[in-house]
Amino acid sequence: MYNILTISWNLVKRMIGRRRGVIAYILLPGVIVSVIIWMTGGMGYEKATVLYTNLDSGPAGAHVIAELEKTGDYTLVEKESGGELRTGVLDEKGRAGLEIPAGYSASLLAGQAPQIHIYELKTSAASIALKMKASEIGGRLREVALAVDAAGKGAEAGKAGGTAGVQAASPSIGPTGMASGTASGTAAAREAKLSAVLQQAELHHVGSQKTDYNLYPRESLGVVTGFMLMFLMAMVTSSVSVIMDDRKKRTMMRMFSAPVRSYEIALGNFLGSFTVGVIQVAAVLLVGRYVLNYNFELPMYLYFLILAAFMLVCMGLASTVAGLIRNPNNAGMLNALILTPTCMLGGCFWPISIMPDYMQKAANFVPQKWAIQAADLAATGSGWSELWLPFAVLGLMAVILLVIGSAILRPSESAV
Repeated sequence: MYNILTISWNLVKRMIGRRRGVIAYILLPGVIVSVIIWMTGGMGYEKATVLYTNLDSGPAGAHVIAELEKTGDYTLVEKESGGELRTGVLDEKGRAGLEIPAGYSASLLAGQAPQIHIYELKTSAASIALKMKASEIGGRLREVALAVDAAGKGAEAGKAGGTAGVQAASPSIGPTGMASGTASGTAAAREAKLSAVLQQAELHHVGSQKTDYNLYPRESLGVVTGFMLMFLMAMVTSSVSVIMDDRKKRTMMRMFSAPVRSYEIALGNFLGSFTVGVIQVAAVLLVGRYVLNYNFELPMYLYFLILAAFMLVCMGLASTVAGLIRNPNNAGMLNALILTPTCMLGGCFWPISIMPDYMQKAANFVPQKWAIQAADLAATGSGWSELWLPFAVLGLMAVILLVIGSAILRPSESAV
């Protein structure tokens, strides 16, 4: 045990025992992965820019714009006319354009179903959401207008009965002039009533509360996790380079000539590399959470355990590859032969579900697949009854690779 700890501690000192090592192995990975998080996960939700023009002079058009602003999902930019609106959409000054037609309020009060026009140059999630929201607001407006119209007709019928009695008592009053004035007054009264109802609706005295049940992980989490795994696995090459340097300078040959077993040498290099990897993982998570203020949407300790388990596999892989590679100049082939193919197969760049069946089955043999699956399960609130499987697979992979590495890790027979 003493030999293992000695070898491990010496490897840690050689990698991060100096200022250059701290910058190269701790600070630089933290900064690079933080940039990856910022680029792939985002610093926050970006509002979609929506161009609009309101040609309606009544209260309904203004209500549509007010409700869209209240959602907080859009940055609304007003245009003077429909032509200017369509030109702005063609010039991609906004994700979509919304046009409220002239006479929109009057058409609603007349019992019609006028349409709010949505213009888009290309379909996007923002334009689809805008269509759904505009349709929802329009449906509510039609229901309110029908209620106001029904109430107005009831009041008009009551006044008509009273007016007939007055005309019978005073036949000098002209019925035509009375009807014209009553119709004009009724339309204005209905529009005023609709305006009053919509003003109360915009206060939102009765609303809903959104509850997130974490039924599915956020899409950006898989992207962030995938790129973090790729970069952490790339750091394995640094451990391989250190081991290759020991073989080149005959340090490993002197270690084998001492009373030290081969498994102790492999396990010492394994633990030393793993210690550096754990420090890297902790630095990345702390910077991402408390400096970039990125919400991973799963417990930090679980995310740390997932990445640490993945690093276990990477360190076992480092021991195996270091035993296979005899020429230090070939250490760079690790990226081309192992890193990129396994990341592609494991779902770091795209979901595994879109790959063919035979590739999905092959993905079970790479650690990236199980690490991403563990992160997705943790993000949906799953407990250890479901998390044990990916952790067990990662642990089994690490043990197998370490055993293979300890069996084949030998000093070079010839100077290189």
